[in-house]
Amino acid sequence: MATQRRYKDVNLSLEDRVDDLLSFLTIEEKVAQLYGVWVSDLINPSSRQFEQDKAQQTIPHGAAHISRVGAVSMLPPEKSAELANAIQRFLVEQTRPGIPAILHEESCAGYLAKDATTFPQAIGLAATWEPELIQEMADAIRKQMRAVGAHHSLAPVLDVARDPRWGRVEETFGEDPFLISALGIAYIKGLQSDDWTEGILATAKHFVGYSLPEAGLNWAPSHIPDRMLREVFITPFAAAIKEANVASFMNGYQEIDGIPCGSSQKLLVDILRGELDFQHTIVADYFTINMFVEYHHIAANKAEAAKYALEAGIDIELPASDCYGQPLIDAINAGDIKIDLVDTCVKRVLRQKIQLGLLENPYVDTGRIAEIYSDTAPRQLSKTLAEKSLVLLKNENTTLPLSKSLKRIAVIGPGADSARLMQGDYHYPAHLEGILVHDDTMDAPSPGDEQMTIDWEEHRPPTTTILQGICKLVGDNTEISYEQGCDITETDKSGFDAAIALAKGSDVAIVVVGDKSGLGLDATSGEAVDSALLTLPGVQQDLVLAIAETDTPTIVISLNSRPPVLTEVAETVDALLLGWLPAETGGEAIANVLFGDTNPGGKLPVTLPRHVGQVPTFYGHKPSGGRSHWHGNYTDLNVKPLYPFGYGLSYTTFEYGNLSVSQNTVTATDTVTISFELKNTGAIAGEEIIQLYIADPVASVTRPLKQLKGFKRIALNAGEKTQVSIDLDMRHFAFYDRSMNYIVEPDTVQVMIAASSDDIKLTADLEITGDSQQVEQVFTTQIRL
Repeated sequence: MATQRRYKDVNLSLEDRVDDLLSFLTIEEKVAQLYGVWVSDLINPSSRQFEQDKAQQTIPHGAAHISRVGAVSMLPPEKSAELANAIQRFLVEQTRPGIPAILHEESCAGYLAKDATTFPQAIGLAATWEPELIQEMADAIRKQMRAVGAHHSLAPVLDVARDPRWGRVEETFGEDPFLISALGIAYIKGLQSDDWTEGILATAKHFVGYSLPEAGLNWAPSHIPDRMLREVFITPFAAAIKEANVASFMNGYQEIDGIPCGSSQKLLVDILRGELDFQHTIVADYFTINMFVEYHHIAANKAEAAKYALEAGIDIELPASDCYGQPLIDAINAGDIKIDLVDTCVKRVLRQKIQLGLLENPYVDTGRIAEIYSDTAPRQLSKTLAEKSLVLLKNENTTLPLSKSLKRIAVIGPGADSARLMQGDYHYPAHLEGILVHDDTMDAPSPGDEQMTIDWEEHRPPTTTILQGICKLVGDNTEISYEQGCDITETDKSGFDAAIALAKGSDVAIVVVGDKSGLGLDATSGEAVDSALLTLPGVQQDLVLAIAETDTPTIVISLNSRPPVLTEVAETVDALLLGWLPAETGGEAIANVLFGDTNPGGKLPVTLPRHVGQVPTFYGHKPSGGRSHWHGNYTDLNVKPLYPFGYGLSYTTFEYGNLSVSQNTVTATDTVTISFELKNTGAIAGEEIIQLYIADPVASVTRPLKQLKGFKRIALNAGEKTQVSIDLDMRHFAFYDRSMNYIVEPDTVQVMIAASSDDIKLTADLEITGDSQQVEQVFTTQIRL
């Protein structure tokens, strides 16, 4: 039984409670507060019930975290919450310290567990350009997670995605640090709330540069110079600290200049904890610390790996005890690792547990679960986000929207009637398919295990496929026919003839293609699933081209999880809609856009290359980038991307005009108000995402040709106009000079109002006067209507 101590007195200061609790712990108990434990190590593999005998073997001294109670147990919410309570009860009542554990889960696109709401994958969320809805979504996730006893999520991903070959692009908010910062801040605020005792701790990951790996290969080295690292890749993480008080960080797996990020004192101590003043916990990405031994080969053994991690300030080893287990205890006892190093990390863990209110309230009230999980509002929000995420790339001869009075509609393609292909690699249960094998990383039954056969469709949320969405929307007088045509990855074309015949006999052909996202060997995108070509997998492109050769108008919906190469498709078809991975309500959302119930307004959060040979391609390149001197183009390809960052069509049109600025001469710390009019000049209501870019044409170090520094999604009725005012802080023009000081230089600079990074509507020059001035970085821009 736990002994009554001063740390239980809520009237004491936080630091006094932490110090008293730390003084109470033995070495074994301190180390136990530095690692996670798989929930599968605490339960019966058949019944999925808590087993005290296992707990006594696995967590006799406690644990920092319990890893993924809901996801790995695959239990429904009520049972998952009961399991969480049973684990906490054991820790409180059956261990000497009596310290509850933090229960962490995943929530990149919704709480990754049975019966939770699935939202569009992160790259689709980014295409909405709507932080307010992202915050609302994160709040819904918070409620569902808190209801089952979770405290901590390993989200959001704040990596700046500059190489679409990398399979995890789909988990990111795109290529631009300002857009990522805005969406990341919104996500963190919604998830954590103002009160951590009611919130879910967010994790900013993966610090830093993980998303630009060599050759686009997961875990490969990143070659990023310091200035680019700070101005581009660190920026969203700095914003998460300064604007949202993010509670946790997670390291990147890769190395930079010979130093794996998880062992880098420069990144995690000097920059993250020093310069950025991050005070909370750093959790190791799964298996990071042992990778120092077995993958990066910088440590001779697990104890040496633990020392590297502790010196870099990694507080918690996840998902389970390995290097921070017995090897660490032995190294402490041998004098190879100082206990002060351990104490520093343990204190941060204990401080966070007290801030969460875990010592006073470790259990969850299971009586509220039914109410929270029966609420239909999150599903409606998922539908809204899916609708707003859709990006119309091409609409030749106003093929869209379709009439609901069409007589015959052909729906074709492997993604047309598939709930599975609407999900990304961090959706439940797609995340688990293909990886739930009986191995050393997740002690869970495989689908073929005699103890448990998994019917994945029973675990999938109620999902409307695109075919079902179309059938629900059009009237009984319309004949809707379906042919798969081909599989996602197979090369069998035997289904082509039936699909072509169906298209020829129809008024329109809707062809749904794309990726299969996941972590298994059959996936085409996702974590550890990288692509060398970026083309549609299998023979899907051949199917599209064959259908497009008929006289039937052809609409392609691409359910892609990364920026795809769709050059031949775009050149051939009549309309092209990028659907991303829209989750459980995606079929309804896409049908609504196809038939005009919803006007598409999403815009690209990434650049779409016309060929993989252009990669990496992004809008914010330097003056010498984006072209070959001196002819400009490749010998065999135009250097321009297929579709630029920020691009997206609508069923209506918008006009920009009457630009004014409050002052043309400014100082480094002034705020300028930029105003203009936006008018819907079309016949129907629609939404336009206005974008503010800045440029510094001449500077002491080279600057990007354009930088996004503001945006807003604005809804206007037909003929309606509005005045838009943007308060731009001139510190947005700051950069790291040749001495790596963050300064604003005197210069003539430009502001640009745009519909995309390649469609500048209005421009103005500003004169920054005075001397160069060192400033603090700013991350937000106020836009008013």
